[in-house]
Amino acid sequence: MFFPTFFLFLFFLYFGLTPCFARDTITFGNPLNSSGGQLIVSATGKFALGFFTPDNGSAHRNQYVGIWYHDGLEPKTVVWVANRDGPASNSTTFGIGEDGNIVLSGTSIHPISSLAAISSPSTRTLKLLDSGNLVLSDVSASGVVWQSFLYPTDTFLPGMKIGDELVLTSWRSQLDPSPGSFIFQQDGDRDNQYIITINGLPYWKSGLSIINDEIPLLISSMLQNTSNSKRNNTCSILKQKKKPCNIDMPTRSYDYDNTRLVMGSDGKLRFFRRDRRYNQTVEWSLMWWEPRDRCSVFDACGMSGVCNDKNRVPCKCLPGFKPQAPENWNNGDFSEGCIRKYPVCDQHGGKDFLKLSMMKVPKPASILGVNESGCRRKCLDTCHCQAYSFSETEAYLRGQTSNYSCGIWTDDLKNFQESYVNRGLDLNLRVPLSETGNRTCGTCGTNFIPYPLSTRPTCGDPEYSQFDCLTEYGTGLIIFHANGRTYQVSRIDPETQKFSIQIEKCSSGDSMEKLLHFPPSSPFFVNSSCLATKSNFSVDSLGDHEWFYEVEIGWKTPLEPTCGSSKDCKVWPDSSCNVAADGKKRCTCNRSAKWDPSQASCIREGLESSLNQFPVPGPLKKKEPPYLIFLGVITAMLFVLCLTLAWNLKRRRMLNRRGNLELSVYNSERRVIDFINSQYFNEDDKKDIDVPHFSLESILIATENFAEANKLGQGGFGPVYKAKLPRGQEIAIKRLSKGYCVKGYEKMLIYEYMPNKSLDSFIFDRSRCLLLNWEMRMNIIFGIARGLLYLHQDSRLRIVHRDLKTSNILLDDEMNPKISDFGLARIFGGKQIEANTERVVGTYGYMSPEYALDGFFSIKSDVFSFGVVLLETISGKRNTGFYQTEQPLSLLGYTWRLWGEGRALDLAEQSLRETCNENEYLRSLSGSASSSSQQQWNAELSTSTLDEDR
Repeated sequence: MFFPTFFLFLFFLYFGLTPCFARDTITFGNPLNSSGGQLIVSATGKFALGFFTPDNGSAHRNQYVGIWYHDGLEPKTVVWVANRDGPASNSTTFGIGEDGNIVLSGTSIHPISSLAAISSPSTRTLKLLDSGNLVLSDVSASGVVWQSFLYPTDTFLPGMKIGDELVLTSWRSQLDPSPGSFIFQQDGDRDNQYIITINGLPYWKSGLSIINDEIPLLISSMLQNTSNSKRNNTCSILKQKKKPCNIDMPTRSYDYDNTRLVMGSDGKLRFFRRDRRYNQTVEWSLMWWEPRDRCSVFDACGMSGVCNDKNRVPCKCLPGFKPQAPENWNNGDFSEGCIRKYPVCDQHGGKDFLKLSMMKVPKPASILGVNESGCRRKCLDTCHCQAYSFSETEAYLRGQTSNYSCGIWTDDLKNFQESYVNRGLDLNLRVPLSETGNRTCGTCGTNFIPYPLSTRPTCGDPEYSQFDCLTEYGTGLIIFHANGRTYQVSRIDPETQKFSIQIEKCSSGDSMEKLLHFPPSSPFFVNSSCLATKSNFSVDSLGDHEWFYEVEIGWKTPLEPTCGSSKDCKVWPDSSCNVAADGKKRCTCNRSAKWDPSQASCIREGLESSLNQFPVPGPLKKKEPPYLIFLGVITAMLFVLCLTLAWNLKRRRMLNRRGNLELSVYNSERRVIDFINSQYFNEDDKKDIDVPHFSLESILIATENFAEANKLGQGGFGPVYKAKLPRGQEIAIKRLSKGYCVKGYEKMLIYEYMPNKSLDSFIFDRSRCLLLNWEMRMNIIFGIARGLLYLHQDSRLRIVHRDLKTSNILLDDEMNPKISDFGLARIFGGKQIEANTERVVGTYGYMSPEYALDGFFSIKSDVFSFGVVLLETISGKRNTGFYQTEQPLSLLGYTWRLWGEGRALDLAEQSLRETCNENEYLRSLSGSASSSSQQQWNAELSTSTLDEDR
């Protein structure tokens, strides 16, 4: 009786539990359903396929079909997504369709594969392999007709093979698997190299540097689907989480089964290995990633810029170069790079070189096997040679048979890094040394040390000798000594006489004067409060972001250099050693010269000095007869008299024109005021108003013939110049660009001159923003609001500006705001409140969604733009170009997220967080929420963890 009962029990147990066991194959008519948590599991249980939600269902119910490691870890390690272009709805199935393709079926059918249709889909099966590859097989075709390995999403698994068409596309964010901005693929322009692009532009490239920055051989072998190597791996990489070890040398039979390569939504390419720890838990170890830091990003500092990831401001120009767009450079936009102050080959000297130590440089244009003098000569013989580097070893030029290694750079200088202690090179940069002046200390690394700063007794001024150059330790760093401590110098600006030092940590309330403790006699003084910046790159690419803290220090204009005897003054022309007014012996200038602190030298005065600068060589000529000398003097006097008469005549004409101009302005203004105040001016008046006007000749006088020195800037419709009227009033004149459809050649607009320029020049400048306290910012915001109210409601005609932004808010000498640039404005007649246009114009980031998408605009469009301006004013952040590593949000989306999380004060400008009125701040922020279209905020946050009802 026992045995029949036992076998019967086993029979029911087997058939009762069979449905509970996961299958690894999908057949036609037996799809995977979104309900019930059904899974397809590979043969050994390594991978699973099923429906999942990126946030594990905590906030959103967006469902996707994906493949992940079936290890029970949460969140799931997803390696492939079938429907990344759009989430699935409820009651959806995944399987083989009527035409034999892989489909996602629900309220509608979304094909996953695009194969030719077949009449008998029952011959096809969909199977998940232990490699993580999902394959579609056809019995009639006797093989695989489709596989997921040929269509990866963001993850590369062992068994795949990189090719011209295989790319990895990042998720949009950690919670949104839709295609993001970053793509990893082979570099089509270079063999065996790889590239990451962002929106089609290069973001990172492998193999650019002379120092080995190739993709590690271990990863390269996996990408090429080859793991054979004759090298041995001597590095235990599995025990190191934060410091990636050398994985260039894989073993002969490396185990790739538990590795993956991921293109992250933050732009980083990461290589992981799964390892089982001693407590039997499974963890993923980060072994390698790129770009590693801010300086690893492709062209991080633009042409001729040099990068240092340890500095608060990572980019600066190479010595002998200057920013091509200074305003953008000072605002943190380094894309336009730097340009030479002087051409490579010109009269300033094309034979000089500055030695820059410990540099990471790109690969040279040519490599030669010559000695150092031959290397230098080769560069000099080529006019467009930018720099050269020489080494007696083969440290960075592998495969060369010569004992000498000479690298020549003839192309634009890009992707340079300084203070690269790991195998950095000495680069000889071709720049004229004449601009360094007398007794400068040259360069330390890439830092040019101007007079009077001194790093050694033979240069600079002894009173400014608190600096050291650490080139002897192989770092190329500048150290500043103060109050018994040493600080690293991050940058020096000779023009403003300022330099910045790095400190460990500080806050806006810290006293920098107390920290550095400069005595009253010191030539140095603290120029700024604590400057703190948060890096977009973390130290280990996974942890907290790194903060950079700096203090800006200025130095006083130097006096004449000190001396002990006249021998010390030989390097200072036109000077001699004397006791100066301060009681010290200094190289004071001779009577024919005076001390120029800006040039740190004695400058000769008078006609004699000018003549002596251009001596005429040759023997003395024969003395001329007296009558010839007399005739020459008379001729010269007549010539001078004629010039004087001509000048007086021209001056009188100019005064007459200015008098007429002044009278014309006065009469024109009087006529306008009288006409407006008269009873004849009404809503239906059709007469033209005689507004104040100026002749072109008077404008030429006021602007000094549109001198470049009077140019204030360049707008969308032409340049703007500063001008001065006869009575001293300053105005701004916009000269409209040629080609505009108007009658006549010259068209100009005349405005009130605003000396403090635009609002964006304050709130986005890291130093000028400190001048705007909370009260001033609120006054500016209220002033803009009053201006909009006048345009929309109180003016005779309702006006929609259509291009309201911070750069179009001008500030007068009392910081009162004025709305400017009405080139895109539209006038509404009668009771009209909205309109539409087929041509959308304006500035992205400030345009309302309905205007940008459908062309509808109204006074609400300006209110939206005002909300963006308000957010930028109180946060100091731009809406356009704003980027968050965790989620790709605009400033609006980021604000909405902080508001929902109760962290609204985190948005405020760093300098305002402790001084702003919290009630006013929150009221302003809530007002901007309604102004800046809450619908757009929610659209940007549709994939975030916030509740949409907030």
